[in-house]
Amino acid sequence: MTTRTKIKEVLKGAFINQTINVKGWVRTFRNNSFIAINDGSCINNIQAVVNFETTNPETLKRITPGACVGVTGTLVPSQGKGQTVEIIVSEIEIYGDAESDVTKPNSYPLQPKAHSLEFLREIAHLRFRTNTFGAVFRVRHTLAYAIHKFFNDKGFVYLHTPIITSSDAEGAGEMFRVSTLDLKNPPLNEQGDIDYKQDFFGKATNLTVSGQLEGELGAMAFSDVYTFGPTFRAENSNTTRHLAEFWMIEPEMAFFDLNDNMALAEEMLKYVINYALEKNKEDIEFLSQRLIDEEKQKPQTERSELSLLEKLNFCLSNEFAKITYTEAIEILKESNHNKKKKFQYLIEGWGADLQSEHERYLVEKHFKKPVILTDYPKDIKAFYMRQNDDGKTVRAMDILFPGIGEIIGGSQREERLEKLETRMAEMHIPAEDLNWYLDTRRFGACPHSGFGLGFERLVLFVTGMTNIRDVIAFPRTPNNCEF
Repeated sequence: MTTRTKIKEVLKGAFINQTINVKGWVRTFRNNSFIAINDGSCINNIQAVVNFETTNPETLKRITPGACVGVTGTLVPSQGKGQTVEIIVSEIEIYGDAESDVTKPNSYPLQPKAHSLEFLREIAHLRFRTNTFGAVFRVRHTLAYAIHKFFNDKGFVYLHTPIITSSDAEGAGEMFRVSTLDLKNPPLNEQGDIDYKQDFFGKATNLTVSGQLEGELGAMAFSDVYTFGPTFRAENSNTTRHLAEFWMIEPEMAFFDLNDNMALAEEMLKYVINYALEKNKEDIEFLSQRLIDEEKQKPQTERSELSLLEKLNFCLSNEFAKITYTEAIEILKESNHNKKKKFQYLIEGWGADLQSEHERYLVEKHFKKPVILTDYPKDIKAFYMRQNDDGKTVRAMDILFPGIGEIIGGSQREERLEKLETRMAEMHIPAEDLNWYLDTRRFGACPHSGFGLGFERLVLFVTGMTNIRDVIAFPRTPNNCEF
């Protein structure tokens, strides 16, 4: 029996004139002779040529788009266009049928034609079989591997932080409740409120929005740690940039100041982008061409100035610009974009919370390179960020990329106990609920820093997709929890 070979290996041409076996799913079947088979190992199909005169007619009827087949035959140089090699089939086996007649119930929805991304979201369980989503999710895999490789090679400890938590790291309050209480008849306390003391954990608990606070605990022992796990936000937002369930990479480093933090984040981003370009060259070239074709359908004024490949190399070849929030506000305020009211949110002055349009202006129009913004007003940032001596700003940093805006947010953490307690009180965060966190400031505190990278935003950037729901396998959004 011939051992199966993945199509990715077959297409390298090392098996010419040898008998091989491939297995996969039928993309197309032309002229009762030419089967295009894909097994997901790469974006390209292998063409298998059957002899319709000698092949069982019942077998030929079952070779339809979506069917799963195995073919054995001789690999030969291809005589046709579009492929370098093909298989002359000697044996064929049908593993699973797929009804291709669209007039019949339960017919295979991925017919050999273009499908809209909106339609493919409705059949997310099958969209992996398309070229676009095959490419996206192979790139996603590579990026995830590259993240782990980057931190592992630097000696970081991979820390699994809790998914269920009783703290709100971001202070946003938009969290999913975790409870085993009877929703129809929950126990009440003397005040008439739900008595969470009778719940499974003995207190109110939620799905985490961040592993950062627990990551800091690890950094106070291992020096360098990182998390890579699911996070959840119950924000009722239906935009192309928001998910209710997403993945976060959050490194925390002892003895790092803000400059160290910025340098590591820039190094990491360049490393993983370059890794994907090396390992997924064909996928990214396909996605880049897809984007070029899509851009042609838009009015000239709405087209992107950079192709996907240009955008990726733009980030690799440029040293990131570094400016303070105060400098950025001045640039934006004095820009023609602001003066001519082209911004949806006009910049009036210091203290404004920057929107994506402002971030992209700085990157794409003003500096023409990725930008790291630092030293934001403390009133628009989280409680744990180290306060500057001016009393107004904190040692925060955001990294801004073309086409996407903020891709990383981080800061030097506040290691001074008194200042942290004062800030928590100002923001009405109960110190008793985070006593364990404050212990890291009581017992051997040190300067330390960290940042968060939304993984889907990274995948969005590297693949050129425009909707975040298209870079996670099964998106969770308001009123959508299918599959």
